Amino acid sequence: MDDLDPVSLAVPFFILAIVLEIILARMGLVRANYEPKDTFTSLAMGLGSSVAGLATAGVIFAASLWVYQHRLFDIPMTAVWAWVLVFLLEDKIYYWFHRLAHERRFWWASHVNHHTSQHYNLSTALRQTWTGGVAGTWLLWLPLSLIGFPPAMVAIQKGISLVYQFWIHTEAVGKMPRWFEAVFNTPSHHRVHHARNPRYLDRNYAGILIIWDRMFGTFQPELEGEPCRYGIVKNLATFNPIRVAFHEWAAIGRDLRGARSLRDAALYLFGRPGWSPDGSRETSEQIRARWAAAAGAARPSPATGAETGLTPDVRSESPA
Repeated sequence: MDDLDPVSLAVPFFILAIVLEIILARMGLVRANYEPKDTFTSLAMGLGSSVAGLATAGVIFAASLWVYQHRLFDIPMTAVWAWVLVFLLEDKIYYWFHRLAHERRFWWASHVNHHTSQHYNLSTALRQTWTGGVAGTWLLWLPLSLIGFPPAMVAIQKGISLVYQFWIHTEAVGKMPRWFEAVFNTPSHHRVHHARNPRYLDRNYAGILIIWDRMFGTFQPELEGEPCRYGIVKNLATFNPIRVAFHEWAAIGRDLRGARSLRDAALYLFGRPGWSPDGSRETSEQIRARWAAAAGAARPSPATGAETGLTPDVRSESPA
């Protein structure tokens, strides 16, 4: 069981599902937009992510084992309650990791590539980071080993979460039953997360359970009257995987070279994406506030609790 890798086992399913979605879309049976160059970029990013992951896997697992040696409790991998508990704790950690990766530029630089596609289909799920290990977000999972969860158990649960998240990257599935939408992350919820509409920016960070977004105030339902526009607020004019992987790191480097103070340098690095000392660029919060003002500060809908009203098309958007 220690050698179980859910992601590796699921790779053949991923490829078959993508091929099937393409075929069904061409037959007009499902909604799915594929562009060959975009799909190639997603597949290249997925392959590169796997290679990059091998380069840091040893360090990450060694750190987990070291922490586990100082564990507070002995938690057996054979206990059902232990798997239920690690599922809940790991999923909550994923929520905060994902939120951090959107709200702080250093970690956004390693995550932004996942959002660069202007299409939303199953291949988009494979557009993964090449620099996540270097960015160090894996440190957030170490407390699980300190509590007493075996590192292999944590790794398996992380893999299960990634496999689950594959199927929600699609427009072929509408909304699930209401009870399912209330508890779990779904294609509808995750379409919102990938959208660049001002209303939808930085929402729905969930991995498997959408309850965390509902609890921490980051939930936004997909609205029938507002189709999702995908990509980042300033889309890349390239399908080059190298640029997709490193463009934000390069932008950080340019900003740091031009920083006029240590405070500016710190905020360029760890502030919100889009922050600038002169206000010439905008964060997601500022884009949303400008949109709300242009929409006339629309009133909440009694039915959904979401804002209603016309949605201006925000074109003067900031770099991601």
